[in-house]
Formats: sequence, C-alpha cells, structure tokens
Amino acid sequence: MVKQANSQMTAQLSGKALLGWRILQWLFLAIGLTILSLLFFAPQIGIHAFWNGLIPVAPLLLVLLPGLWRNVCPLAFSAILPHRIGLSAKKRLTVARQGKLILTGVILLMLILPWRHLVLDNNGPATGVVLILLGAMAFYMGTQYEWKSGWCSGMCPVHPVEKFYGSRPLAPMPNAQCTSCHNCVIPCPDSTKLLQPEKQDNTRNHKLAATLLIGGFPGYIWGWFHIRDYHGTEGLEHILAAYTLPLAGMAFTLAVYLFLRKNSGIEKSLLTRIFAAAAVTCYYWYRLPALIGFGIYPGDGMLVDLSGQVPNYLPFILQGAALLFFSWWLLWKPTPQTSWTIRPPFANRRKRL
Repeated sequence: MVKQANSQMTAQLSGKALLGWRILQWLFLAIGLTILSLLFFAPQIGIHAFWNGLIPVAPLLLVLLPGLWRNVCPLAFSAILPHRIGLSAKKRLTVARQGKLILTGVILLMLILPWRHLVLDNNGPATGVVLILLGAMAFYMGTQYEWKSGWCSGMCPVHPVEKFYGSRPLAPMPNAQCTSCHNCVIPCPDSTKLLQPEKQDNTRNHKLAATLLIGGFPGYIWGWFHIRDYHGTEGLEHILAAYTLPLAGMAFTLAVYLFLRKNSGIEKSLLTRIFAAAAVTCYYWYRLPALIGFGIYPGDGMLVDLSGQVPNYLPFILQGAALLFFSWWLLWKPTPQTSWTIRPPFANRRKRL
C-alpha cells in the first residue's frame, strides 16, 4: 500500500523529457544573461526587455503555472549550481531558520520595489547590479543548504508571491530541478497541494511573513502604482515619498485583512484567495494600460505607445478583463486540488519503504 501511494505521488522524468527540460532551462538562462548584458551595454533595450517585457508576464505565470516558473527560473539555476558542482555543505534547514529566511524574502521584496521608481526603471546598469547580487545570494544559499531549501523555498523575494498567487495552478509540471527528493524543506512548496503562505505558519516569523504578504500586498501594489518614476539623481531626493504611499496602502489593506480574519467568519483559505485576486488584479489594472501608453504617469512603464492609435476605452476593457479573469480563476472556477510540480522519487526511497 505504501509503495502504491508513493508511486501515485512521485514521477521520474524519462531521459528525453529531462533533456527537453534541460534545454528549456538553458534557453531561459541564455535569455536572462542576454537581458543582463543588454542592461549594461544597451540599457534602454535591456530596461524595456526586463521591466516592460518579462516582469509584466510574471504574475500571470505565477497564477497559472508556478511549476513552470520554478523549473526554468535562472536564479533557481544559481541556487542549485553548488549542488551540481559539489560545492554545497547540504545543511539541513531548520524550521526556525526557514521562518527567518521567508520573512527576510518578504522584507526584501518590499524594500526593492520602490527602488524601481527611484533608480532601477531608468537605469540599466543599476538593475543589472541588483540582478547579479540576487544571483550571488542564491548561489551562496546553495553552498550552505540542502538543495532548494535555502533560496528557492526560503529567502527568494518572489517565493512568497508564488505561494500567494499559485494556490490554484492550471496543471502540475514534472519537477525538472530535483531529479530526486531530498526532503530539503517540509512541506515542499513544489509538491504540496493548495499551498498558501499561511500553510507554513510554524513559527512567529512564518506567521508574520504570511500576514504581511496576504493582508498588505494589495495595498502595497496600489500605492506603488501611484508613485512616478524619477530620473537620474532626482530619485535619491524622493526616497521617503517612494516608500510612504506603498506602505500606507499596505497598512490599510492589512488592517482590513486582520479585521476580516477575526470577525467575518470567511474560511482562511478563501480569504487568502480573495486578497490574492485583489493583489494581482490591482497589478494588471494599472500595468496593462501603462504598457500601451495609458498609464497614470505618461511614459512610465510603457512598452509601446498606442495612445493615439487605439480607442481611449481600450484600457477599461483590459482592466475589466483582468478583474473578471482573476476573480473567476482564484475565487469561482472549480479547480482540482493539485501541486505546482510532481514530486520526484525520494533519494532514500528504499529506506523509507
């Protein structure tokens, strides 16, 4: 019975399938390195490719196929590289340390985002340096901790958002990063069904990280979009302004969340999905019009200027579509319980059986 249960929970990639995923991973790594090079040597192209091309797709991908992103993320490549070249100490990540890393990831996310307005959105080399630093951090965590636990399931600033947005994935992916399961973190975010931030509320830091993200992220996003991009050294004069409105919005929706969690009687998982839908809808409510030249601040976050070529009501159509789609997907669509990826066989499976 145990063998049968485990065979249903795990899957081993065939040689051809694994080769296909490795090619895809190298392709995304090449794309990432190309964008990184452009940020230094052709900054305007690099900025558009990264901030106005790749990043706007990311939230949708995290909602629909977080497992795909977990398989091809270039920073995950950096985090796992020490294992593949024999440089990892393979330390077991304790629950207490994991809570600290996850909270650190949430704080990093909130600290980095305002710097887009201050510097990064208009400075390719600065963006490149930040990406290199994040890659170095991912590599270092890989040298210390077992497999994906230190970075991909710990300190990565995107990981909390993956759990926030990705509780109802379209379909599970084969796990192309882990050829075998080392139980590096429990519960494993890749293979746990219906994983949400509060599912790992083992310690005070886990709980604080989950509460800040779930309750505060919708308001933080709203506030972030109401700050304009600064140019050159002008941005350094507006550090306080760049943080004030996002944090104020965060405080407001966090208060609403805490009130509803205590008094509304709404089931906890559903309340999380309500706030996830609010956050990702808020993102695309402002981001989609800005991409085509209809942003709050003309030119900020614009990929292509269509303001004089398409009807003025098109942004409202895009906003309505985002609202309907994410509300339906995260709140009303019947979705089978599934994980981001399918767990690979245990590394010490024989001992376990």
